Amino acid sequence: MEFFAVCLPGLEPFAAQELEALGLFPPDRGTSLPETPADEQIGGVSFSGGLTDLYRANLYLRTTDRILVRFGTFRAAAFTELRRKAGQLPWEEVLHPGGPVVFRVTCHQSRLYHQKAVAERLAGAIADRLGRPPPVQPGDENEDLQGPQLIMARLVHDRVTLSLDSSGAPLHRRGYRLAGGKAPLRETLASGLLLASGWDRVSPLIDPFCGSGTIPIEAALLAQNIPPGLNRPFAFMNWPSFESRNWQSLFTEPAPGPQGITPHLVASDRDQGVIRTARENAERAGVGRLIEFSCRAVSSIDVPAGPGWVVTNPPFGVRVSRQKDLRNLYAQLGKVLRYKCPGWQVTLLGSSPPLIRSTGLRLDPGIALSHGGLRVRIHRGTVEADGIY
Repeated sequence: MEFFAVCLPGLEPFAAQELEALGLFPPDRGTSLPETPADEQIGGVSFSGGLTDLYRANLYLRTTDRILVRFGTFRAAAFTELRRKAGQLPWEEVLHPGGPVVFRVTCHQSRLYHQKAVAERLAGAIADRLGRPPPVQPGDENEDLQGPQLIMARLVHDRVTLSLDSSGAPLHRRGYRLAGGKAPLRETLASGLLLASGWDRVSPLIDPFCGSGTIPIEAALLAQNIPPGLNRPFAFMNWPSFESRNWQSLFTEPAPGPQGITPHLVASDRDQGVIRTARENAERAGVGRLIEFSCRAVSSIDVPAGPGWVVTNPPFGVRVSRQKDLRNLYAQLGKVLRYKCPGWQVTLLGSSPPLIRSTGLRLDPGIALSHGGLRVRIHRGTVEADGIY
């Protein structure tokens, strides 16, 4: 079977690293290890395997938003051909008769270009195969679907590719964050920050702008090797082909990677309310005892014995006037880190080059990606010493 792990554009190398760690590889490549561990494409990574591999990917991948199953590929230049060929696919393996579905259709340079008509023919094909028409529910592109089965159809040059969402709600929905701050960081992006930082999972890690605690919580889950999908359901559990015994076997096998590491994790924010929320989120994630939360400004951050890592998502300040207000904050962050964290590794998520420059830290140009509709970058560097504070 062929799968596609969807992620934020820019996080593909880290999703590929995760797949390699799970022993999952691209189609037709077996277990060889070339320079890239999986078939990276814009917005995701292709890999192949069986149903248990699909379950494992949903359970363990930290940087991906959903796992798609490549269900069928064929050519169709007429609606009758589309319905006939789609009706030959084994829908009974993934849908119960009368089960609700949502279609997302895109058409490019194909004779079948009417998206609604394509969806209607696909629904007809499912009815032909299963004996009952599926209830078709509307679904917005940005909607987080949890009930109906999402079916994606892509038509390019008369070639049809049908994919099924195996995840259900996006994988950043870990189940522990019931509330967030004003601009909560997605769990998948927080994990991407941690992997991009090169954190060794042993050294201390601090987040001086922790908000609702996503970065330190994801760091604790990573260090303890706790599967991010441990406390949530998945769409594949509703499939007739779901193999419950194979799913349960994943919880008895050793988790991939080092076990039970307990690094020193320090998280702070000046907002008492979000610190309270962060503590609650950490407790729900089962890692509350592993993170030292405190309410304090960046100027008074508590730094454990290092060296270690600083991984954080400081305020962006989308408006120009707000950015001017934030320059002092970014400058203060850089000054505090140079004084208190010399030799530490630092990773910042930022959307404004002037603000990043205000830190005075030597950071790389960054990894470009998108966050909440904003173009942002992951910047990394080493903190140089500055004895003046």
